[in-house]
Amino acid sequence: MMLRIRSRDGLERITIDNPNITISQLQTTIQTQLHIPIQTQTLSTNQNLLLSKTHTDLNRFTDMSNPNTPLSTLNLTHGSIIFLIYDGERRVVGPATAFSPAGSFGRKMTMDDLIANQMRVSRQETPHCESVSFDRDCADAFQRYVNETLAFAVKRGGFMYGRVCEDGRVEVDFIYEPPQQGLEENLVIFRDYEEEKVVEAVALGLGMRKVGFIFTQTVSQDKKDFTMSNREVIQAVEFHAESGLKEWVTAVVKLEVNEEMGGAADVHFEAFQMSDVCVKLFKEGWFETEITEDDDPKLSKMKKDVVVGVKDTKEVDNDFFLVVVKILDHQGPLSSTFPIENRNTQVTMRALKSHLDRTKSLPFVKRISDFHLLLVLARFLDLAADVPALTECVQTQTAIPEGYQFLIESMADAA
Repeated sequence: MMLRIRSRDGLERITIDNPNITISQLQTTIQTQLHIPIQTQTLSTNQNLLLSKTHTDLNRFTDMSNPNTPLSTLNLTHGSIIFLIYDGERRVVGPATAFSPAGSFGRKMTMDDLIANQMRVSRQETPHCESVSFDRDCADAFQRYVNETLAFAVKRGGFMYGRVCEDGRVEVDFIYEPPQQGLEENLVIFRDYEEEKVVEAVALGLGMRKVGFIFTQTVSQDKKDFTMSNREVIQAVEFHAESGLKEWVTAVVKLEVNEEMGGAADVHFEAFQMSDVCVKLFKEGWFETEITEDDDPKLSKMKKDVVVGVKDTKEVDNDFFLVVVKILDHQGPLSSTFPIENRNTQVTMRALKSHLDRTKSLPFVKRISDFHLLLVLARFLDLAADVPALTECVQTQTAIPEGYQFLIESMADAA
């Protein structure tokens, strides 16, 4: 029978020939196979043993203190975990690494001491951002397209841009939609890094930055029992890890059908942060990124065991990686009426002319205070000089210099 021994050195395995041996014989086996002297061992089936700091703490764990107690009375089976504290120093069999006496009394035991090379997965209750607030126009432009044009039949995504406030609030003022292919269960983002450079230049000039990722779930996904699928978790945490922003937000937009209301459907926004441990697991390469049709979408697969509760597993419920973020809304400084990039219809200069004609009654700076319009203009301007000058006027809502106004109107007239 195989038993697993968890100590400050991680999880190790021992083999016993007879499940009816006594505690004393088990301690001898641990001494033989793991090289931990019997007199230094304290054993228990209670994981809280590993948090003990004093001899008084240790004396509370008496379930395995009698050396004559048979293992069979403790309901231990093949693969059961026994928790072990020992004092002193040893060299773990295998890697030539000396372990310091981290469990010695008088020194504070750290989580790293307890789990060693294994990763513990638990729920994170508090997000790093206080809340996320969506500009009403940009949120409406995104949801209307996926609802009215795509009918939530295929997935759609975008990068959210805005500000991180001093108190941890995140404000989203526009959504950039990169080239992509939306499928029923999967969303493939085709990163156009040249276009993203232009996006970043416009955002910087507006005093904004990339603050999150937004994507939709299809109507077929709404019938499945998960908040995010394994594919969605991997994609979301990849962008979160890439950002390096602790307040990074992931938003999900979906259509919820209310059967009690005669099948009426409502568009819902939900916001999360990927947990710290989720980002750490991704950065360190723990996620199994090859997903097959047979995999349960509500579980993320790991390349090696992680600890969830007291259980070692390679499958983690996706909900463990999600930290709920409160959603608010606001009216931001930009409009979202100009045609949006990388959708079914290509944005041309004719769209610029139509937009300018439609907004003739407004001051010129108001007419171009739209990220998607500025993105079109920036493709033809100098990113180092023209774009900062133009976007500064938009940010401060000051008059556009005549030269730029003439240039923009000429571009529209040439359509």
